[in-house]
Amino acid sequence: MFRIVTDNGSDIPAEYSEKHGIETLNLATIIDGVTYNHGVEISAEEFYRKLSEGAKPTTSQVNPAEAREYFEKKADNEKEILYIGISSGLSGTVGSVKIGADEVMEKYPDLKIEVVDTLTGSLGEVLVIDQAIKFREEGKSLEETAGILRDMVKNVCLGVTVDNLMDLWRGGRVSKSSAFLGTLASIKPFIIVDNEGKLEVVSKLRGRKKALEHLLDYMEDHMGSKRAMNEKFMAVGHGNCIEDAEYVKKRIEERFGFRNIMINNMGPVIGTHTGPTIVIVCFYGDSRE
Repeated sequence: MFRIVTDNGSDIPAEYSEKHGIETLNLATIIDGVTYNHGVEISAEEFYRKLSEGAKPTTSQVNPAEAREYFEKKADNEKEILYIGISSGLSGTVGSVKIGADEVMEKYPDLKIEVVDTLTGSLGEVLVIDQAIKFREEGKSLEETAGILRDMVKNVCLGVTVDNLMDLWRGGRVSKSSAFLGTLASIKPFIIVDNEGKLEVVSKLRGRKKALEHLLDYMEDHMGSKRAMNEKFMAVGHGNCIEDAEYVKKRIEERFGFRNIMINNMGPVIGTHTGPTIVIVCFYGDSRE
C-alpha cells in the first residue's frame, strides 16, 4: 500500500491527515526574518494575528535538496510514495519534488515515487487526495492511481473571492492602482484556477454578499455530470473569516442539498498572498473555465 504525501499549500486539516496517514512537505513562510514550518511552527491563528499587526510575510517553495532529504528518510520503511502537490502554476514546489524524487529513486532502485501536479491549491488539493485514498482502498496500484489523478485534476474546480483588494496587492496578485480603485468602488474580484493551474480573474462583482453568492453560481455552471461526486465530498475554505465560510456552506446545503462539506481555514502559504478575507469553493466539475 502506497504512502500519500502532500504539502502545506493544501491546507489539509490535521484530523483528516491523521485519519488517513497523510504526511506533509512544508513550504516555508518567512516573517520578520524568522522561517516558519521548518522546525519553528506557526498556527493559522497566530499567522493572521501577525498579519493584522502589519507583518509582511513571504513564502519559499520546497527545494530539491529538501525533497531529496525527505524521501531518503523514507527509503528504508516505504516502498511506494505518491506525492500530490500544489499547482506548478502557483509554486515551483512540484518541480523541485520531482527532481528530488528522481535522484532518490536512482539511489534506491526499490523505491517508487509518483509526483502528481494537482494544478490547484488549498483544499482543491484535498479533493485530489480524497480520490487517491479511495483508489488506494480499492486496491489500485501506485502507477494506476497516479495516472487516473493526472487525468482528472482539471475536474477539480476552485472558485475564489476576497473582500479586500489591498490584500491581493500586498500578496503580489494585483497592481496597487487596481486595488485602490477597486476598493473605492467596492469591487470584489471573482477568481478561478484555470487549466494551467494559474489564478485568473474572470469577473468583478460589487459587494461581498453578491461575491459569495457567485461562488455558488460558479458551481452551478461547472458541476455538470460530477454533481454526484460533490454530494459525497467537497470543501469550503477561508482565510480568517469563518462566518463568511459558514454562510457559503449553508447556502450550498440549501441550494444543492450537499451535506458532506469540509470547511477549513487557510494557513500561511496561501494566506500570505490573499490575506484573511479569502473564501473559496472546491468541487468536482466537468470543466474549470
